[in-house]
Amino acid sequence: MYELTKGANVGLAALSESVDSVIVSLGWTSPTGEGDADVSVLLLDASGKVRSDADFYFYNNPVAPDGSVQLLGKTPTGGGSEDRIGFDLTAVPAAVDRIVVAASRDAGAHFGELGDLELTLADGSGENLLRFAIEDAGPVSAFIFGEFYRRGGEWKLRAVGQGYDAGLAGLATDFGVDIDDDAAAGEPQDDVPAETAETVMPAADETRPPLEAVPAPRQPGEGTAPGRKPSRPRTAKKKITLPKAPRKTLAENESWREARLFPVSALKSDRDRETRATSVLLSVMAQIPEFGRRLTAAFGAPAGRMETFTEVSLPHGDSPRRPDGVIRVERAGKLWTALVETKTNGNALKAEQVQAYMDIAARRGYEAVITLSNDVALEGSPLVDVRIDGRRKHKVALWHLSWAEVAHQAQMLIRHEGVGNVAHAWLLQELLHYLQHENSGCHGFQNMGAAWVPVRRGIDDETLCQGDSRALEVVESWERLIRQVCLRLGGELGQKVLPVQRARRGTDPAARRALLADQLCLHGRLQAELRIEGTPGVLAVTADLRTGRLRTSVEIPAPEQGYPLTWAKRLVRRLAEAPADLHIETLVEGETGGPRGTLERLRPEPADMLPKNGTQITGFRLSLIKSMGSGRGSAESGFIRSVDDAVHRFYATVVTHLDRPAPRTRESADVPRSAAPA
Repeated sequence: MYELTKGANVGLAALSESVDSVIVSLGWTSPTGEGDADVSVLLLDASGKVRSDADFYFYNNPVAPDGSVQLLGKTPTGGGSEDRIGFDLTAVPAAVDRIVVAASRDAGAHFGELGDLELTLADGSGENLLRFAIEDAGPVSAFIFGEFYRRGGEWKLRAVGQGYDAGLAGLATDFGVDIDDDAAAGEPQDDVPAETAETVMPAADETRPPLEAVPAPRQPGEGTAPGRKPSRPRTAKKKITLPKAPRKTLAENESWREARLFPVSALKSDRDRETRATSVLLSVMAQIPEFGRRLTAAFGAPAGRMETFTEVSLPHGDSPRRPDGVIRVERAGKLWTALVETKTNGNALKAEQVQAYMDIAARRGYEAVITLSNDVALEGSPLVDVRIDGRRKHKVALWHLSWAEVAHQAQMLIRHEGVGNVAHAWLLQELLHYLQHENSGCHGFQNMGAAWVPVRRGIDDETLCQGDSRALEVVESWERLIRQVCLRLGGELGQKVLPVQRARRGTDPAARRALLADQLCLHGRLQAELRIEGTPGVLAVTADLRTGRLRTSVEIPAPEQGYPLTWAKRLVRRLAEAPADLHIETLVEGETGGPRGTLERLRPEPADMLPKNGTQITGFRLSLIKSMGSGRGSAESGFIRSVDDAVHRFYATVVTHLDRPAPRTRESADVPRSAAPA
């Protein structure tokens, strides 16, 4: 891979024969596990300015109408994140001379707090071509990683590495964008009819956030209605509002079932489920552009007219093959095609089938094969072993989607970010109902694998040895489960929920999992951490296979000002509605642990949380402990269900209270805010 240094440039044609479509990834790590940034793109003309505000692409305007720019979203990496952007350089208007690729952080944060900043460039198939490592970004809140520019009829890439103190708004303003950040946060959208929220409210047994329609970005030079000011981009992120109550049903009693667009009662076999699930998903993708792009943009698909097909017959040797589905996207006369192989319930993907589709795609010039199942793909641990012929000039990318990811993306659109119209909202709601129905077979990861029971027994009788391959299988299943828990919780909250990897960037995933497997053999515990956007600390999950107990916990730092007794009283008041069996442990400097007790015991006596010797308090650890399921499946008594329930319960009953201000009392109001800790 080509290494680029600051200020250097390279022609894209020198890197690969196929650079019409490229993917730029901006990556970073955070020592605290909580740092993040957001990418942005500016299209500039020969004067070095945007032609209009529509040439500014960021989280509130992620896709160019012509498909030239697509913000593909973040993926977790070891200790950090990677934010990707897709570019179709053939679709970039001729008037655009430069394309600036930047990132920004929220107010109060800067890039000097992040580590391992880098820009990588890949071709449309995902093969990495170039890397630009940034040593020291400095205390700046916006940063230009690099820029594409035209020279002699070809595109070149320059490594810039320049910071801005004024954040995203300042960066955009310098390039001619007219930012509107003075408007009140949460102001209603002008283009959303008042009755929209009522029209698309969920069924009576669901509580869902209302929809917020996202207006399409204005084209460069596009006019506005007479007497109405042209809209300007706002760098403030849109707020999410939740409905206070579900819509009242007109049914006479609970036995009345609401009519559904996608019925599931007639599904009798796995083949029926695979056929129905494929057809339902692909049809919704084709009808709702936002949803279709959301699922395919990360796979290199352009933004364009999408058509989907099922049960297509394609020649292959002596007998034709019939992939479950085909996705085709057309833009500017060019076609992007992907074959789709689907599995439901616990059925595993078959390497022979996937290999055949890869060969067919390569011969026919298709771009990708997409596998879809309840399994969750892991970095460095492919679900199927497929041989890729390096001698072929045409490269085919193999991608995987889990049904949990499909449901997550649908939730994010319908419950938090909004879609274009009421019909699309209703259609997505029907898709979600289908995926979540017990008979659909699309429930996500639902089996800890054949090694689960032998590993538990080996831990119980202390016969499980380091290096046992079954322990590694359980560690991989645990990682898949945690990723699915993140997807489900994030879809419900409308916030990013990512697993935290406490490993140095670049650490081989196989080596990291082997270490975790050895720790499982030694200590009998599975551990994970979740970072939830907008919440303090990280949510830790520990499954102790020796005791059969699940612990969910979060550590919160001690305030910088005030008296320790005031901290303890304020924490107890903030947790007034938390479960009585919540464990609270005081963290003290230089020691393994301080006083601890249940919330029920500490409520009348918060002073019991203070160390007797006056040791400096560094924070508090809040924990809930419950019995874990023993079965390897996702049944009511299974391990998977118990972990999912434990995380959701801890967030709903504990974490949500930490962001709320404690009720004010006369005692707390009299404490000086500037007082030094006792």
